[in-house]
Amino acid sequence: MPFSDFVVALKDNPYFGAGFGLVGVGTAMALARKGAQFGLVAFRRHYMITLEVPSKDKSYQWLLNWISHHAKRTQHLSVETSYLQHESGRVSTKFDFVPSPGNHFIWYQRKWIRIERNRERQMIDLNTGTAWESVTFTALGTNREIFFNILQEARELALQQQEGRTIMYTAIGTEWRQFGFPRRRRPLSSVVLEKGVSERLVEDVKEFIDNPKWYIERGIPYRRGYLLYGPPGCGKSSFITALAGELQHSICLLSLSDRSLSDDRLNYLLSVAPQQSIILLEDVDAAFISRDLAAENPAMYQGMGRLTFSGLLNALDGVASTEARIVFMTTNYVDRLDPALVRPGRVDLKQYVGHCSRGQLARMFQRFYPEQPPAAAEQFAEQALAVSKQISAAQVQGHFMLYKTDPGGAIENIHSILP
Repeated sequence: MPFSDFVVALKDNPYFGAGFGLVGVGTAMALARKGAQFGLVAFRRHYMITLEVPSKDKSYQWLLNWISHHAKRTQHLSVETSYLQHESGRVSTKFDFVPSPGNHFIWYQRKWIRIERNRERQMIDLNTGTAWESVTFTALGTNREIFFNILQEARELALQQQEGRTIMYTAIGTEWRQFGFPRRRRPLSSVVLEKGVSERLVEDVKEFIDNPKWYIERGIPYRRGYLLYGPPGCGKSSFITALAGELQHSICLLSLSDRSLSDDRLNYLLSVAPQQSIILLEDVDAAFISRDLAAENPAMYQGMGRLTFSGLLNALDGVASTEARIVFMTTNYVDRLDPALVRPGRVDLKQYVGHCSRGQLARMFQRFYPEQPPAAAEQFAEQALAVSKQISAAQVQGHFMLYKTDPGGAIENIHSILP
C-alpha cells in the first residue's frame, strides 16, 4: 500500500482522529496555561511593585496600625488590645482591629493595593515566642514612592499617638521591647534638686545633642556618659525620667545583674538601641564592685551572670562600642565602683544627688502648696532640718501625700517625716 494511501486511511480512522484531537486540545491547553503563567510572572516583574515587611522590622507595628485605619471595610479581622493613660491618671482599654492573615485590598492614592498578611505556623520568633509574620504590599506600577508615602504616614501616625509621652524599653533577648504603655512626660520642674544641679545636667546633655559635628571634626567618639550617685530616694531616677521628657527621648532600661546578659548581648543591645533614647543602667554597683574591695573574695568581682567586667568596659568605651549614644548610670555607693568604670570616656560627668537642703525643702513645699506664702515654706524647711539633716526627697514627698490639702498639718507633724 502506498504511503499516501496509508495516511488517508489513518485520517479516515475515527479512533485515530479522536485521539489526535484530544492530544491536540491537551497540548494547546498546556501551552496556554504555561503562557499565562509566564505572562503573569513577566507582568508582575515589569509592571508591579512589591514590598515585604517582616515582623522583626521596627516599622511592622506601625504598618499594622496604618492598615487598621485604611482597611476599614474588611470583614476578616484580628484584635490588638492596648491601654491608654488619660491626663486624670485613669487607664482605659483600647481595642484596635487589624486585618487578619490573608489577602486584603485597599484604595490608596488612586491605586488598588493588595495587602497579604502571612503567619508562619512552623516558624517562631525566638526572642518573643510568637509566630513569625510578614506583611506584603503589592501595587500596579514601578514607582517606589507610594511605599515611601505609606511608611512615612505609618511613622507619623505612630508618633502622633506617642506625642507627649515617654516610652520605656526593656531588653528581651537580643532586642528592645516596649515596656508597659507610654507614660505622660514628667515636667523637669517636678524634680526639685539642689540649686544649679538640674540646670548643669540639662545644659550638658543638650550641648552634646546639638554638636555632633564638633566631635566628628576632632575625631572624638560621639557618645556621652553620666553618673548620678548619692543616697537612695533623692531623685536620681526621677530626674532621668524628667530629662527624657524634656528631650523628647525614650528610656532603655538595662539591668547588668541579669543572669542571661553576656558580653556579646550587651554589645549588641547597645548597638541597636532605639534612636533618640537614653540608656539607663541603674545600681551599677550591684553588678560589679571595685577590684580593691574584691581582693579578698575574687568571686564577687566576677559578677552574678555571664557578663564580665572587661566586657562592660569594652561595651561602654571599646573599639566596637557604638556612637551617638547617651548612657546614664546610677549608684547609691560610688565608693564601691571600680575606677576604670568611672574614668573619663566612660563617665564624662559625675553628679552627686544628696539629701534635701534647706532650699530644696522650701521649694518642694511651695510646689505642693502653691497658695502658701514663702514664710510658710521657710518654716517647714527649718523645722524639717531640726528633725534630721538627712531627709530624702522621697520622704518629703511621702509626707506631703499624707497632708495633700493641709499645709498646716504638714508643718505641725514634721516630726513624723522619718519612719
